[in-house]
Parts: sequence; C-alpha cells; structure tokens
Amino acid sequence: MSEQNYANHARYEPLFHFVAFPIAFFTLIGSTYHLYSAWGSDTQYAASLLVATNLALCLIAFFARAFALKAQDRVIRLEEQMRAHRLTGQDLDPALTMSQIVALRFAPDAEWPDLAKRAVAEKMDSKSIKQAIRNWKADTYRV
Repeated sequence: MSEQNYANHARYEPLFHFVAFPIAFFTLIGSTYHLYSAWGSDTQYAASLLVATNLALCLIAFFARAFALKAQDRVIRLEEQMRAHRLTGQDLDPALTMSQIVALRFAPDAEWPDLAKRAVAEKMDSKSIKQAIRNWKADTYRV
C-alpha cells in the first residue's frame, strides 16, 4: 500500500460500496417498478412484500454502516482525548466538533496542539484541517 495522505486517505470496502449496496438499491428500484406495474392485479400483494423487503435491506445496509462509523467516531474521540491530555495536559477543547476531531487524528503529535487550537479559532472544517497537515499520520483501520 502506498503512503497515506490527503489525496488517498478515503477508504472503501469494494464488496460493500460497489457490489452489495448497489445491488440492494437497484433491487429496491426494480421491485418498486414491479409494484407499480402490478398495481390492481393478483400479484400486487407479493410485489408490495418485495418492496418492503428490499426497503428493509437498504435500511439495514445503511444503518449497519452508520452504526459502525458512529462507534469508530466514539473510539476516535477517546483516542484524541487521551492524545490531547498526553500532549497538552488538558482535555479536548469542547468547541471542537466531531468532524474536526476525526480530521485531527491524521496530524502527527508535533503538529497536533497548534492545529487543534487553530481548528477552534478559525472554525476549520475537516477538509481544511486535513489539508493543513504537513506530515500525514496514517490511519489504516477506519473503513
């Protein structure tokens, strides 16, 4: 794997992002079209069950991803809280948003304290924080 940086830090799980989720999404579209075509016929009930099942599948896929990212965000917040205390002797600034904290995890220890202060003072978004990092610290565990 090449060295991680701002340009290549986004991570995708190919079987989820490019296979499973598109299949679920397009199956929902197809089943909805089938329900529309079957409206008023003997197969209307079966077609509506197909739509309901595919809608549930899409929701499960979406929430499985959302819940995993939320859990990762909680761990990142804890890691960065510990890091802030280790580097500055203080807790994370409460003004830091979760997206700012997630972005700060890529900053090396030498850059972290100043960048965290700057992020609060300038209300930097996560993209700006990541672009301001001079020596990228890779995070290869988040998907």
